[in-house]
Amino acid sequence: MYIPRIVITSGEPAGVGPDACVSLAQADWPADLVVAGDMSLLASAAAALGLPLQIERYDRTRSAKPHRAGALQVLHVPAVCEVHAGRLDVRNAAYVIAMLNRACDGCMNGEFAAMVTAPVQKSTLLDAGYAFSGHTEYLAERTRAALPVMLLVNDRLRVALVTTHLALADVPRAITKDRLRATLRIVHMDLERHFSLQPPRIAVLGLNPHAGEAGHLGREELDIIEPVIQELKAEGLALEGPIPADTAFTKRFLDTVDVIVAMYHDQGLPVIKHVGFGNAVNMTLGLPILRTSVDHGTALSLARSGKADSGSMSAALALAIELASTRSDHAGS
Repeated sequence: MYIPRIVITSGEPAGVGPDACVSLAQADWPADLVVAGDMSLLASAAAALGLPLQIERYDRTRSAKPHRAGALQVLHVPAVCEVHAGRLDVRNAAYVIAMLNRACDGCMNGEFAAMVTAPVQKSTLLDAGYAFSGHTEYLAERTRAALPVMLLVNDRLRVALVTTHLALADVPRAITKDRLRATLRIVHMDLERHFSLQPPRIAVLGLNPHAGEAGHLGREELDIIEPVIQELKAEGLALEGPIPADTAFTKRFLDTVDVIVAMYHDQGLPVIKHVGFGNAVNMTLGLPILRTSVDHGTALSLARSGKADSGSMSAALALAIELASTRSDHAGS
C-alpha cells in the first residue's frame, strides 16, 4: 500500500502555524507526516497548548509509514532568533524562506509527495527584502512554473483566480487574452488531473458589473473574455461565460458547474470564505508539485492561546493526502 510522505511547513513562527502543526499530530493520518520547522519551537508550542507530543528528528532514509497520534517527525530548520508568540521579528524571515525552499525542493526531487503550507506574514518577508507577494507566486518562481493559478476548494465550491495579489487598479491591465487563455487551460488540465473531472465544467466570470452590460459598463468582456472563451470552446473545453459575478454564486447555477473562474482576488474569495471559512483549502494549480494550504492568515493574537481553529489546516492536509494517493494510483495503473 502506497503511503505518501507529506511535508508541512510551519509558517510564521510567531503565528498559529506551529500550533496547527502540533494539533495535526494528535490524530492518526494515512500518510507519513514531516513538519518543517524549529524543533524547540514546536516542542514549546505543544507545551503551551498542553498537548502530549513525542518529537523526533526526520530521517529521510526511513521508510514511510502512517502517522500515529502523539508523535511528530520534524525536519529541523533552526529559527534565526528567539520566537515570542504574537510578536513579529523580521530576523526570522530568513527562517521562513529556508523552510519553504527545503520543502519545495524536496517535492521537486521526489522526496515528498506534496507540501502543505501554514500561513506566513507577507509584510515581514517584504520588510526583510524578499520579493514575496504570496506562497502561490513564490513557489511558482522556485519551481520555474510559467503561470500559477490559485484555487480555493471546500466541500461545496471551487473558485480559481485569473489574478491574485494585485491592487484593484492594476487588475484590468493584467487580464490579457494570453493570461486568461493560459489560466483556463491550466484549470481545465489540473481539474482533470487532480479531481478526475472529464471535462471539468468551467464558469468564467465577467470583470465588470453585469458582465459589462454589452459594453456599456466596460469592454473587457467583449474584447478579451468572450473571444478567449469561444476560442477554447472550439478546442473542446467546457466553458460558460462571461457570467455576471452577482448571479454566478447561486445554488441553482453552481449545481451546473465544477469551478468558478473569477477575474480577481476579492471577486471570488469572499464568497467561498463566507460559505466555509476555516474549512476551505488553498491549492496551487499549474505547478509541477502538489501544494495545498490554509485559507487564513497568521492570526498572531491567537498564537499559543489554544483558541485557534486548525480546521483549515486539517482540510489542507486531508486534500493533499487524497490527491497524492490518487496521483500514485493513476501512475501505477
